[in-house]
Formats: sequence, structure tokens, C-alpha cells
Amino acid sequence: MGEIPIAPIGRIIKNAGGQRISVDAEKALEKILEQWAEDVSRQAVKLAKHAGRKTIKASDIELAVKELS
Repeated sequence: MGEIPIAPIGRIIKNAGGQRISVDAEKALEKILEQWAEDVSRQAVKLAKHAGRKTIKASDIELAVKELS
């Protein structure tokens, strides 16, 4: 079981225009989003450590996303 609840995943797909969504589609997106979040988090931790901080800042997350994109 993942960290992100399935209901918000379904809403994200519906907000993007999906009318009917299979459970498999929700689970697939959940898996991808969780992996992406973990990758971004790892990179943000590296950036904070490099800056001599223990606290992860929004700027670390934003820079990590740019670096991984």
C-alpha cells in the first residue's frame, strides 16, 4: 500500500478531464507519483546537506525538480 491515498489520485485524473478511471490507472499513477516524490526528496536532501543544513526548504525542492527534469 502506498503513501498517497487513492481518492486524491482519482480526483487529479478527473480534474485533467478523465471521465471514467480504472483502479489500475489510479494505482499506476500513484506508483509513479510516489517514485517521483522520493527522487525529488532525495535530491533535495543532498542539496540541503551540501548547503550545511538539516532543514529541507522549498527552494531545495524546487531546485531538485529542476535538476531532475
